[in-house]
Amino acid sequence: MWNDRRRVLFGVGALIAQAALPGVARAIAADSLPETQQPGALRIAVYADFPPYSQKGKGIDVALGKALAEKLGLRAEFVEFQPGEDMNDDLRNMVWRGHYLGTRPADLMLHVPVDARFAAQNDKVAIFGPYHLETMAVARDPARVPPVAGSAANGLEVFTRELIGAEVDSHASDFLMQVLNGRLREHVRHFRTPALAVEALKRGEIAAVLGTHTELQAALGDSSRLVLDRVALPELRVAQWPLGMAVKAEAKPLAEALGRALGELQRSGELARLFAAQGLTLATP
Repeated sequence: MWNDRRRVLFGVGALIAQAALPGVARAIAADSLPETQQPGALRIAVYADFPPYSQKGKGIDVALGKALAEKLGLRAEFVEFQPGEDMNDDLRNMVWRGHYLGTRPADLMLHVPVDARFAAQNDKVAIFGPYHLETMAVARDPARVPPVAGSAANGLEVFTRELIGAEVDSHASDFLMQVLNGRLREHVRHFRTPALAVEALKRGEIAAVLGTHTELQAALGDSSRLVLDRVALPELRVAQWPLGMAVKAEAKPLAEALGRALGELQRSGELARLFAAQGLTLATP
């Protein structure tokens, strides 16, 4: 997932969700605000052109960033950026050093996989606060494709006859092109975005789409004819991963404050409401 922000941490191993940092809800006095680059503001890095998470000032990550900043008594400021070669580049460019083209780092980056081994490889940042469990899923036409379950040999056999779509250069694409010794390759169709793949599905040009549940759910909208199922084929090495946030390793007070704020959003149900407001389902890590 992470050489283009959607590619899943190949070789990382099992994903380990870390709990949000503990704390109790309390009002934050002005003199106890966590230190940020600009007093009174929280600079938040989110991916550009990445619906439904972040796109032109809207999306789940943007809504979450605003809610976190409000809990901390800070003004939210966003910087949308294009992904680098991999997630390590993104953390370097947007959290601990800044981009060589001059973009200064943010106080906080969202949509970071919470994984113990990945965190150990990036000791210049603190990765914490899982807020959503992303999963792989299949959007399908039930008249043409039965539920995808069991082994790949059984669950994907239908795609030796039917066409299935995937975003180009994504975890879904790599999996479909390689699984079953490449038997499905001739029946895989690639699209620039998951939303474009879903549009082809709605037109009947393909029978299914493999991608992330949240992106597919957003693209499907209120379509009642199509079905969306989470997928956990044993051959799919990484089928789910918790999304969290990152700050500089030395920014412990900020991390603690953000952990408390996230905990409050989770306990109050506000985080789930942020997802529901955009027609999406929160999956608790």
